Amino acid sequence: MRWILFIIFYLVLNIYSYHAIRTVTKSPWILAGYILLSAFILVYFIYQWTQPNPEGGFTGGRGYALGFLLALLAANFIITIFLLGEDVIRVLVAAYEKVTTPADSFSIPSRRKFISQLALGIAAIPFASLLYGMYQGKYNFKVLKYTLHFEDLPASFDGYRITQISDIHSGSFDNRKKIEYAIDLINEQQSDTVLFTGDLVNNRANEMSPWIETFGRIKASDGVFSVLGNHDYGDYVSWDNDRERVANLRAVKEVHSKMGWNLLLNEHRFIEKNGERIAMVGVENWGIGGFKKAGDLNKASAGLSDKDFKVLLSHDPSHWQEKVKEDPNHFQLTLSGHTHGMQFGIEIPGWFRWSPVQYRYENWAGIYEEFGRYINVNRGFGFLAYPGRVGIWPEITVIELKKGPRPS
Repeated sequence: MRWILFIIFYLVLNIYSYHAIRTVTKSPWILAGYILLSAFILVYFIYQWTQPNPEGGFTGGRGYALGFLLALLAANFIITIFLLGEDVIRVLVAAYEKVTTPADSFSIPSRRKFISQLALGIAAIPFASLLYGMYQGKYNFKVLKYTLHFEDLPASFDGYRITQISDIHSGSFDNRKKIEYAIDLINEQQSDTVLFTGDLVNNRANEMSPWIETFGRIKASDGVFSVLGNHDYGDYVSWDNDRERVANLRAVKEVHSKMGWNLLLNEHRFIEKNGERIAMVGVENWGIGGFKKAGDLNKASAGLSDKDFKVLLSHDPSHWQEKVKEDPNHFQLTLSGHTHGMQFGIEIPGWFRWSPVQYRYENWAGIYEEFGRYINVNRGFGFLAYPGRVGIWPEITVIELKKGPRPS
């Protein structure tokens, strides 16, 4: 029944789009081309999503089927809005003329070519953007740099540089050259430490097998620290038995070790300089809305005081809102990911920022501050489901810690 309703919905939108194209051009080749395109996308999507999917998720053909469908539906939806609104006006005009001139027969005015041209022109923007996001945007890596000031930062760490990456989702990658470029970009920042905030894989540990050597090239003088994200637990796969799920999680953890990363499982490590130190604190995933709550903030910070300077790695930013920002242990800086910025949005630095994910997460991208404590939500390194990014580009974050009050 769901497939039937979906097909009806899809056909209704496509009928309006077909009428818009036919109003603009009578070319049988263009009209036939549109029909073939829309039919191919529908059939390809149904085929991909009715095949067995033992790996789980949206990788491979499933992801591209979803991407093509989203691109066409976004265009069709805009066209339908325009033409449906025009239809209402056409019917009202016809009804008015029938009432005011009873002798005339009821006749609905023809569609206006200008409206169809306008609808098609506007619809082309999301259609082209979503296609661009699939082939270029998903690897359009950006280095975003921030400077944060803390009065309680140990003096030896004034100027300390952190590079953060998050949400690798290695099972989605399809271009080794682009990933190698991004790893070089990370190392070029020459930060003191690199911190990874979860979701190494989509579902299975073996997704990282082709990439262990590549990500193992990430180096920093004080090492690489990491935590788990919700996808790393393998909860989105139907395992034959619980032993397989446990073995997969164990294998995911072993991948961190193989790459030389220090995986923090509700624990902390100190970085020391000149007799002073800061703590790298890492919790397992903790998120609202049905996500796993394995993170234990008290266990991770056992032995630390509110006066210790702490950098907390916690995958889901809802953890900061719900638990961290008012914790008496005073976590000065939290690093998260998880949202991906929904891989779609509009960002004009210093002026405007919007993504649909902001209606789900209060902290969804960039730096936020409350109670004198900061969180950075990384937009993610990889991609999931829709195999692309539009406006919300893959991110490598560089944060410099400075001692002293924040400049006014």
